[in-house]
Amino acid sequence: MIDILILVAAVFLLPGLLISEKRDSTMGRLLTKPFLSALFVAAALTGSQADPGYFRWILAGLLLSMAGDLFLIFFFSRKLFLAGLVSFLSAHILYTVAFFTLAGPGETNGIAIVLFLVVSGGVFAWFRPHLGKMVVPVVAYIVVITAMVIGASSLAVTESVRFPGRALAFAGALLFYLSDVFVARQRFVTQNFFNRAVGLPLYFAGQFMIAYSIRFI
Repeated sequence: MIDILILVAAVFLLPGLLISEKRDSTMGRLLTKPFLSALFVAAALTGSQADPGYFRWILAGLLLSMAGDLFLIFFFSRKLFLAGLVSFLSAHILYTVAFFTLAGPGETNGIAIVLFLVVSGGVFAWFRPHLGKMVVPVVAYIVVITAMVIGASSLAVTESVRFPGRALAFAGALLFYLSDVFVARQRFVTQNFFNRAVGLPLYFAGQFMIAYSIRFI
């Protein structure tokens, strides 16, 4: 029952957040985004914990993501944007540790490594002319999120882990990765509603998937 309430609340809050983004309403963001973030944390806390170690790493990552969401409400501030970047960077690192803790580097899919390295290289080449002094932090961020999806792909092919858990973890990590591309596009390339209309649903769907993977790992 609690899961239904969490998801229903998320479904109602997300359109409100998107409307706030469309109107560029900071107050609207404050009334929706923190609660949406709290819901994916609640999703992690209210269910069973198949693996206590995985649960702790993922929960810490979700909490840092929630902090990042709060900072990015004020994306027009360079300092707060950087604080959000650090929060999400740390969250990605924690997710990466969680995935590799269960999978182990030996389980990594070589094709996935090559694919994600190529994709990330293309993303960097796209953003490079627009980065200015942000090159170093953005490169660090790309390296970490690439490691995260590689870790998730490693977990996805680990047959000792139950399929629903590894599938949710991989899908969630991939959606999180894609949502970050739209965040970067908004910040560095073109500021328009399209980035948020696509990126925010991807982001929250990814976070909920990662949160729910805790129950099945």
